[in-house]
This record gives sequence, C-alpha cells and structure tokens, in this order.
Amino acid sequence: MNTSTDSLPDTQAHIERVQTLLQTAINNLAIRAVGHDASKLVEPEKSAFDRLKALSLSGMAYGSEEYRACLRAEKPAIQHHYENNSHHPEFYPNGLDGMSLFDVLEMLLDWKAATERMKDGGDIVRSLEINRERFKISPQLEAILANTIKEMGWPDSKPLPVTKG
Repeated sequence: MNTSTDSLPDTQAHIERVQTLLQTAINNLAIRAVGHDASKLVEPEKSAFDRLKALSLSGMAYGSEEYRACLRAEKPAIQHHYENNSHHPEFYPNGLDGMSLFDVLEMLLDWKAATERMKDGGDIVRSLEINRERFKISPQLEAILANTIKEMGWPDSKPLPVTKG
C-alpha cells in the first residue's frame, strides 16, 4: 500500500492522542473524587452539618419547605460550602454558566449521592426536575443531564447498602 495514502498511522496517532487526553480527564476526576466536599470535615461547616444531621435533614423530601428551612438555618456554613466547592453553581457569579464539564459532572454525581440519603430514596430524575427550576437549567443541559442519568442506569438502580467496616 502507498504510505502517502495509508490512513493507519494518522488514525493510530489520533487514537493515542485522544487516549492521552481522556487519561488527563480521568486524572482530573480522580483528584475531584479525593477532595469532594472536604470542606464539610472542618469548621465552619462541620458543626453545621452535625446540626443538620441531628435535625434528620436526610429524612426530609429534597426541595421541600422543611428541607429548605433547615438549610436557611445554617446559611453561613452552607454559603461557605458553596464558595469552596466548584461543583456547586453558587460557586460562580454566573452560576451554571461558569461551570466546566467536570464541575457539571461532579454536580450530577453529588445530586445522585445526596438523593440516595433523602426521604424519596434516590430519585435523581425528581432532583433534576427540582434543580432545573432552582438553577434555571437550559433545555439543552437538562437533556444532557437526563441522557447521562439514563446512560448510568440510575432511574432503575438502587443505592448500594452501607457496609460497616
């Protein structure tokens, strides 16, 4: 075969480059995984989240007035949390529009994990509906998030049981 028309070397180089870029993205996600919500482990957030746990926040329906009232009661710590964690739209002056794809993915994964602790038992689809209004999510981003939920198999999945170690 004529090497000037053989696409194999170019295609292999492209595949290897995308693999490298994907690995860089995976590394970004790994760093986020290790540091996710670490600010909740120290003051001023730790004691506030202790109080929220005592109020059984996770036993409330997400987005309910009772839920929102609990968060308002701890507003300084919640605000501190938002200001120190880029996976929250409140981190950015322009909300969702300031976020990267990595922020958005971490946000969606955070929503999923949070819903699993809530009274409604892991309804990520309902969480997306509530957050569509809360954050003024565009139809395009909502579709992307819904497609991701579907690809992850979440509407039919159940949270894993907590194991004691």
